Amino acid sequence: MAYAGMAAIEDRHWWFVARRQIIAALIDRMHLPGNARILEAGCGTGGNLGMLARYGQLEAFEFDDDARALSAAKGVCPVDFGALPDRVDVSGAPYDLIAMLDVLEHVDQDVASLETLAGMLADDGRLLLTVPAVPALWSSHDELHHHKRRYTRDGLAEVCSSAGLEVETISYFNSLLFPLALAQRIAAKVTGSRQPIDALPSAPVNAALQTIFAAERHMLGRMGFPIGLSLYAVARRRA
Repeated sequence: MAYAGMAAIEDRHWWFVARRQIIAALIDRMHLPGNARILEAGCGTGGNLGMLARYGQLEAFEFDDDARALSAAKGVCPVDFGALPDRVDVSGAPYDLIAMLDVLEHVDQDVASLETLAGMLADDGRLLLTVPAVPALWSSHDELHHHKRRYTRDGLAEVCSSAGLEVETISYFNSLLFPLALAQRIAAKVTGSRQPIDALPSAPVNAALQTIFAAERHMLGRMGFPIGLSLYAVARRRA
């Protein structure tokens, strides 16, 4: 999806809206300090900035020029250029929270990128990651969005450990809709369809999918799902 198209729907599309609710629930359980220093690593078109800014002093960086312009235009926080693993220059480190939300799958060097971010955490700071899950689900959707990989739970944990991070919690999510997504991908492979799957659906369907997906916020952090379309991890810098 082109960045302008993404920016146009990310305030309404069920996946973006429900994911923000889930991420906010995970952050709520961290009990961050009142004036927390927060960084979004790879903020895209800025759909998460307003939510993250509720928790403290926010900064962000983004590699793509078009996406960075769209996110900066929201006026939520400074949005600088940054390219992981070695072209990141931000002023607020050390951070109490670094959010890297569906970004790691885009970078060539995932371990080195997490090492860079780990070095920017405060002593008790946390890194919150989300990534697409289950390599067997690789499809034209991943190619369209320039993904390098999808992760397994153990694979993501190993990448974090190799980067000097200690995982506090890790789980699949977007699990309640997993059977529907699996059936959709199987049908697409059988038919050879490359139709985009992230267009904005009709209002009733959008509302239903948002309600189902967002319901997971009440469970994540308290229980884990055995499978899902995505993974999240909360990690600290290893002592």
